[in-house]
Amino acid sequence: MKHVLGTLLVGTALSAAPATADDLKIGILFGFTGPIESLSPPMADSAELAIREASDSGLLLDGATVLPVRGDSTCTDASAATAAAERLVTVDKIAALVGADCSGVTTAVLNNVAVPNSLLMISPSATSPALAGEGDKGLFFRTAPSDARQGELLARVLIDRGIQTVAVTYTNNDYGKGFADAFDAAYKAAGGTVTLVAPHDDGKADYSAEVSALSVAGGEALVVLGYSDQGGNGIIRGALDSGAFDRFAVGDGMHSERLMADFGPDLDIFGTVPWTEGDGTAKFAAVAAAAGKAGDGSFVRESYDAAALILLAMQKAGDPAKAHRHVVEVANAPGERIYPGELAKALQIIRDGGDVDYVGGSDVEMIATGESAGSYREFENKGGAFATVRMLTAN
Repeated sequence: MKHVLGTLLVGTALSAAPATADDLKIGILFGFTGPIESLSPPMADSAELAIREASDSGLLLDGATVLPVRGDSTCTDASAATAAAERLVTVDKIAALVGADCSGVTTAVLNNVAVPNSLLMISPSATSPALAGEGDKGLFFRTAPSDARQGELLARVLIDRGIQTVAVTYTNNDYGKGFADAFDAAYKAAGGTVTLVAPHDDGKADYSAEVSALSVAGGEALVVLGYSDQGGNGIIRGALDSGAFDRFAVGDGMHSERLMADFGPDLDIFGTVPWTEGDGTAKFAAVAAAAGKAGDGSFVRESYDAAALILLAMQKAGDPAKAHRHVVEVANAPGERIYPGELAKALQIIRDGGDVDYVGGSDVEMIATGESAGSYREFENKGGAFATVRMLTAN
């Protein structure tokens, strides 16, 4: 079923109306198969809400009809993600890309497809610190903050909870390695002891060897920087089955209530995830609810915002090919603050020569590295559902 789903998603426009030569197409490249397959559909739905909102307004450029076109990044297979992105560019003729999602495939698509084709990319969820480089020719942005900050905040959460020793395992890719390095440095600087930092590969049936090594090293908790649908899930199962650990600290890739469905409502798990609360969050929830879509989940707000920024930047540029030059301009002050559900208003302001400051659902504020400054949610399991403990911001 997964293979069939992935095949259907690649290069398929998700609009009831057939595409024409005059349609403006925006690619959506997420891991509809692979370790975050449970997170990707709500993210794509969210991006498509923004695309539909702008298209229905009739105000974008010269009344362009905008169509979303999905591709499957797989999250982990750089070759597959690159091939999917190439099809979106060469076959579907997309003008910009929402995505990719996971950091490793995002890097591959950026270097192999976006830069050679001068294609604007805005990712809602690729958080590796390595993506803040200078080789993107000004084409890459993200509405999620870097894991350099999330590592610092997760370390703070553990210290504040009185946990002084931990073992750490991370998914063996750019996302996991960058997150683990940031956490390790911050936790040690705060006085904590890391007994072991060890990678794990996704897609294995048995993680007993990895869990055994972590158990020997010991710790008051196990920090799992992986994916809830893949290796991270397997690590927790192995730890619980063997009695090695019963307390888990996690990052955004593990922010899925599937874990409590798999391991029971009393699972002792807490962690951090990019998150916002306030006017933008409430307005996005209302937009999503009106469309019958999920309004509260990992990177759903950031996905709406990524698509919205692409569309507003295109309007500011007057030419989709030059939109990358205007992303920061429409994302930051000065200008009228714009929230979810207000894209028609924003498009009209820009059309009339005015300025907008896109706040969106995730409180977007672009910094020099092309990423959102971001805030985070400390969450924990309470009776089978994640509850907010507090909101966090990096120093």
